[in-house]
Amino acid sequence: MNSNSSSGINSVDAERLADFVLFTQRSCILNLSAELNKDNISFPQFFLLAYLSSEEYLTMSDIAKKMGHSTAAATGLVDRLEKLGFVERVHAAEDRRKIMVRITSKGIHLVTKMRGEIAENLSELMAEMDHEELDTISHAKRAIQNK
Repeated sequence: MNSNSSSGINSVDAERLADFVLFTQRSCILNLSAELNKDNISFPQFFLLAYLSSEEYLTMSDIAKKMGHSTAAATGLVDRLEKLGFVERVHAAEDRRKIMVRITSKGIHLVTKMRGEIAENLSELMAEMDHEELDTISHAKRAIQNK
């Protein structure tokens, strides 16, 4: 393999992976969009739920940093999700002035459902791939995990 980087992915693999990402992203986004529209949730709000689903809680400044938003914009995202019942604010035990945001069971249910649908969609696409295409995906996965 003519490697252009230490990850073992060459330019042909990178182009194949780019095509895979573009086409799977379109498919996943269309499915995700339809489902999120049912609950009137935006993509940024869903991505925040996904972050929260893998953390015990996040502070507003953590959320702003992860989302690339100002704290005020993060507060707006949280306000909307809280009104819809997907997240809740709790006070830190050591400092009641510190507000932490955690996902509710309703939020976990939505994220779990959407991850399952995305995984199913990806499985169907990968079932149609040849060995070389699957190797490209495998190399990229290892490179991403090693970052």
